[in-house]
Amino acid sequence: MFALALLLLVGIGYVLYWILKRLGYPRIGKVLLFSSGILFALLILFIAFEEQFFSKGDAEKLLLEQNIELTDNFELLKNESMSAIGDYYHTFTLEISEKDKHKIIHSITSASDFRIKKSETWIDDSLFQVPNRYIGRKTIQNYATKPFFIRELFEPQGNGYAPKFRKIKVNKKGNTLVFEDIDE
Repeated sequence: MFALALLLLVGIGYVLYWILKRLGYPRIGKVLLFSSGILFALLILFIAFEEQFFSKGDAEKLLLEQNIELTDNFELLKNESMSAIGDYYHTFTLEISEKDKHKIIHSITSASDFRIKKSETWIDDSLFQVPNRYIGRKTIQNYATKPFFIRELFEPQGNGYAPKFRKIKVNKKGNTLVFEDIDE
């Protein structure tokens, strides 16, 4: 895919250079060809180093989507993302304060749908049984397993777009919060 994009970009750049050269503007053609090469290289670098551009502010925005706000300072311990054709997976781990941990746990356990489960799963399997999971309403579920307090989000994005599956897990023993995002 990148090779095709590179070939297309170089081809368009070369055609522009050739046209501008024929019109008597070879310098402008060279500048356009060089500029498009630099832009493509920057795009490749951004994709390759996407994880290094992730910030605390990005983490806060993703948590706010599920009404979780961190008031104290926190540390980004780990950030990973992977993608394949049609799939995207992103996870990060935060070291949070004891106060924020208790606030999040209270938010999860005081939810009207809170329950205790034996094991961790993604949103109820019943959502996968519906004829069309691409339309519908946003669903949040709160539960606890032996090691974690968990809040999951399922949000359809419309026909042709992958629904959001996001999970926030707060470790019962430590002060870590794990965020997972899977787009299929």
